[in-house]
Amino acid sequence: MFLAVLFSSPAQARFAAMADPQGGDDAAVIEHLKVKVPEAARQAWLEAEQGSWEPWLAHQEGFLGRDLLWDPEAEEGTLLIRWSSREAWKAIPEQEVEAVQQRFEQLAREGTGQRQGNPFPLVFEGELLPQ
Repeated sequence: MFLAVLFSSPAQARFAAMADPQGGDDAAVIEHLKVKVPEAARQAWLEAEQGSWEPWLAHQEGFLGRDLLWDPEAEEGTLLIRWSSREAWKAIPEQEVEAVQQRFEQLAREGTGQRQGNPFPLVFEGELLPQ
């Protein structure tokens, strides 16, 4: 699988990664998320991701990898999470996902100084199919 992410100018590409162009991960489905990430909070977002979702995802059956990107114009983070199958992705119990989300939000609040709520709210959720 080859995944290309295009921006209108080089300055817009702040965090980007590409899947193995040789097709090494063979993702069947890509979870596509967007979250609101103000420029001043980018580092707190990355640290919250690294302290919560990153280690948890690494232990999930069917998880192949993920890419984190940041759009400075929209001040949004994009997450592209590659799965071996839709079934493996959707088989994860909702309670587990919620527990990791709570940990993410706790770390995000600590990193931003926000007292309550989610500093990086979800603005889009979808799935993509590689071609």
